[in-house]
Amino acid sequence: MNVPIRASATAALTILLTAGPATAPAHAQTDLDCSDFVFQEDAQAEFNRDPSDPYRLDADDDGIACEVLPHRTSPAVTPTATTFPQGGVNAGVGGGTGPAHLEGAAGVGLALLGLTLASGRVLLRRRRGVAAGQARH
Repeated sequence: MNVPIRASATAALTILLTAGPATAPAHAQTDLDCSDFVFQEDAQAEFNRDPSDPYRLDADDDGIACEVLPHRTSPAVTPTATTFPQGGVNAGVGGGTGPAHLEGAAGVGLALLGLTLASGRVLLRRRRGVAAGQARH
């Protein structure tokens, strides 16, 4: 491998390794769960702002967010020491939403960059092989 190709490959790898982890916090979003709301109406207002439900506030897809939360008009329910959450993520009390759209696009971009670098390497080796074969004749 000649020096310019080695230097450019090293530079590309360095950029991928240093810029990749540094960009993740810039895309971070606050993940809201039902436990972040005191009343169901507040969770419903957040759900109504974005009906695609990126935070999975409506676990059973019935259009009502965080059904386990008390309503403003009802008396406050004080949980007892024997009350345990049931259902986990499926009950709308936590969990992540998966990678954001920008993170997915960055992954696809990095994969395409890797494929481009690999195919460029293969083509370069083939051209050198053809040039070496022509030089022999």
